[in-house]
Amino acid sequence: MKKGSGLRAFIQLLEAHGELKRITVPVSPVLEITEITDRITKAGGPALLFENTGTSFPLLINAYGSERRMALALGVKQIEEITNRLLSLFRQLTGAKTSLWEKLALIPTLSEVARYLPRRWRGRRAPCQEVIYTGKEARLSMLPILKCWPQDGGPFITLPIIHTYHPETRSRNVGMYRVQVFDDYTTAIHWQLHKVSRRHYEAWKERGERMPVAIALGGDPVYAYVATAPLPENIDEYILAGFLRSKPVELVSCLTQPIEVPADADIVIEGFVDPKEPLVLEGPFGDHTGYYSLPDYYPAFHVTAITHRREAVYPATIVGIPPQEDAWLGKATERIFLTPLRLTFLPELVDMELPVEGVFHNLAIASIQKEYPGQGMKAIHTLWGAGQLMFTKIALIVDKEVNLRDYWQVARALVENADLRTDLVFSQGPIDVLDHSCSQMGFGGKLGIDGTRKLPEERLLPPLLYPFPDREALTVEALRQDFPELREANLRLIEAGIPIWIGRFVKSQPRHGLRLGTALAHHPAFAGIKVILVIDGEMPIQALSDVFWRFANNTDMRRDVSLVEDANGRPHLVLDASTKTAALDGFTRSWPNVIVMSDEIIHLVDNRWKSYGIGEFIPSPSLKYKLLVQGEGAVAYFAKPAIPPQQK
Repeated sequence: MKKGSGLRAFIQLLEAHGELKRITVPVSPVLEITEITDRITKAGGPALLFENTGTSFPLLINAYGSERRMALALGVKQIEEITNRLLSLFRQLTGAKTSLWEKLALIPTLSEVARYLPRRWRGRRAPCQEVIYTGKEARLSMLPILKCWPQDGGPFITLPIIHTYHPETRSRNVGMYRVQVFDDYTTAIHWQLHKVSRRHYEAWKERGERMPVAIALGGDPVYAYVATAPLPENIDEYILAGFLRSKPVELVSCLTQPIEVPADADIVIEGFVDPKEPLVLEGPFGDHTGYYSLPDYYPAFHVTAITHRREAVYPATIVGIPPQEDAWLGKATERIFLTPLRLTFLPELVDMELPVEGVFHNLAIASIQKEYPGQGMKAIHTLWGAGQLMFTKIALIVDKEVNLRDYWQVARALVENADLRTDLVFSQGPIDVLDHSCSQMGFGGKLGIDGTRKLPEERLLPPLLYPFPDREALTVEALRQDFPELREANLRLIEAGIPIWIGRFVKSQPRHGLRLGTALAHHPAFAGIKVILVIDGEMPIQALSDVFWRFANNTDMRRDVSLVEDANGRPHLVLDASTKTAALDGFTRSWPNVIVMSDEIIHLVDNRWKSYGIGEFIPSPSLKYKLLVQGEGAVAYFAKPAIPPQQK
């Protein structure tokens, strides 16, 4: 292993490419680092190295926060290089072999794959164990662990590479799950219901034995990526890391737990989870959805040792209202896993896009090479059954010619090619547990739209003609007499020839969003409108990215969507993206608040900005979203108090 490995080497690489700023003045890990980073990230700024954190460790953040830095982390100039390598490897391994010579020709390829397998560290002392703390000396407070947002339940380790294994099969999982710190020696680990480490936990619980766990921080930047990658359960993440790096990951045994970690990690936290203990209340946490994920019960983790390099760097990230650094980790997955998805599930797949505003699990757009009737619908159902894409709420399918990065082009293809009577599919199934809009946690509605051009066999009904919309008749001023609750309309899509109307209203009646949308669909001014989207709240709706973020988060695709037929038999798709409450919607779960920074920290960072030395002043992004906050705390609207669950 090269001496210059780990985060220090990555920092040098970022600096050489002009992708890093050092902040030398003292900065607090409690909220201040978050506010600085949020401003820099949303402005498209560089990685940040906070050198004076009040601890012995500098803190690196936003290291993956651009397409260029993501490529540098993976050792390529462009992410597509990895996609092409995967495609070549898959073709060599799966192509038809008709002769002995062709089969023998595979041997070098198989040998190449074998070179990616992780191997044991062979040196005297691994870099990650140069400094060792055990027992009471192993204190988490020695690390600059962030408290990210004002209503967070405490400090959180936000870029942990968590190692577990199944007690019977010994299969390893390397995942990224947030870690809330309770004290120097105890944390909670956010192992969600659908995650592999949660299944490992259940297996150890079945045996009644303590579960060894190791949390690695830093090391080769590829580790944080593979920990987020949606690999099948039986594929070791370090095989992918070896493939990406074209060299094996070297693993070393922990000192106090029977588990292995990368030898070049910067910091390792060793410990265990005791499945016999009751679950602990974890959260709230300002999450990647842009809303707080509310408290729930998760396993407790107990620290037995902390080891680190002599010049270790603490890696961190923040999540919140998009875009954030995690967007680029997601975009890398979108590109890298296009080939396996195409070759194993969806051979007609041409391209795929997971918009940042859809926070990854809410929306997938795919283009296909269409060859037969019903292929668009087949693609919708395939996406819902493909690994982590099972959490997708909205699946949109278009033809191969559509540029998926041009959302205007996507919207135009959908409204022109989709017949609302025949080309929509409503379903229900697993939803990400962080989704707050579904009536039951982890289970909700789904919507698929086939926006491909239809073949003759798919034209089941005579075509409907929608008149060209009259823009002036669709303004709030023109509609307010009939609909006094309206406050604002966004007509940008209509002005571009895309018949989608977006409106903001004051919510005061039961099921007000759908009732308003239904009434609008019957209004003569909406005869030419195919989609009506209504949103409540005081925040303006002229930024389409904000509109889409709120829609994707706040809508259950069965409960909050309706097809309304007007007097002339034309259907209109009504989407209610308003906040759901118990009083007006019979919603039985607490509704979370939007994540914003406190006024005190905003003012602090404003006043200190020049001292950071990171460029021109950037105002706080939180100022834009404060109008969405309801009351104080992580919860906007409370449901009836939940009875704490028994130990599962």
